[in-house]
Amino acid sequence: MELGKVNRLTLVKLVDFGAYLAEGTEDQERVLLPAKQVPQGIGQGDSLDVFLYKDSSDRLIATTARPLAMVDQFAPMKVKELTKIGAFLDWGLEKDLLLPYRQMLGRVEAGDQILARVYVDKSQRLAASMKEIYPMLRSDSPYQAGDEVRARVYEFSRDFGTFVAVDDIYSAMIPRHEDTRQLRIGDQISCRVTGVKRDGKLDVSIRGKSYETIGEDAEAILRLLESYAGVLPFTEKASSEVIRRETGLSKNAFKRAVGHLYKEGRVSIEDGKIRRTEKL
Repeated sequence: MELGKVNRLTLVKLVDFGAYLAEGTEDQERVLLPAKQVPQGIGQGDSLDVFLYKDSSDRLIATTARPLAMVDQFAPMKVKELTKIGAFLDWGLEKDLLLPYRQMLGRVEAGDQILARVYVDKSQRLAASMKEIYPMLRSDSPYQAGDEVRARVYEFSRDFGTFVAVDDIYSAMIPRHEDTRQLRIGDQISCRVTGVKRDGKLDVSIRGKSYETIGEDAEAILRLLESYAGVLPFTEKASSEVIRRETGLSKNAFKRAVGHLYKEGRVSIEDGKIRRTEKL
């Protein structure tokens, strides 16, 4: 019998509180299928496909219901509550699935819908993890550059960017130069496919096309100038890291927005600084 998976078992004994199932009629290892789960008309010797998990007393138990994900699978799951040992997730069965704190990739709250993977822990119990989702995602999406898609955030990386799952199944990433500080793990977002890598994974952006966002970026820079008393102590020649830290924009987006403001005569650039030329 395999814990956390669907097993085809044989009904070997009917009792008032359910039915005992085994891999064969002579096997001594048996598992209980509770009475409310026993299909009508089934009898001794009949075969049944059931999912195996453990009840609150750590006893192996069978169910005809199917969880959102089995062992070595993942799915979006809702956080039901936080406890001292971790979060409990709704995974489609009566008994909720534990997500230990050590298996989290960030803070979660009740009501969050997160991508979680099912695994068997060291104590032979089923548990959830937010880790190692990346290698489980598919890279055969039907999407192309320019397509608008829906994606769920599942991991942040300082080195690469923000990892998201398009349609909860396809591998995609928001590049690190985009400002994703407002996002949380589990957030579902609308984004645009900007490219498809050779391996099929997607590059996506939460920003509109450059000509659509330039005005918005320019206004953001004007607000930043106001907070700096009208003078930014750096220009588009500053490092990408400085520009992103101070403005939340990529270097290219910052350069386009500053150029737009300069052409409109709203800023001047001199002595390594950007000055607002209109009254604050």
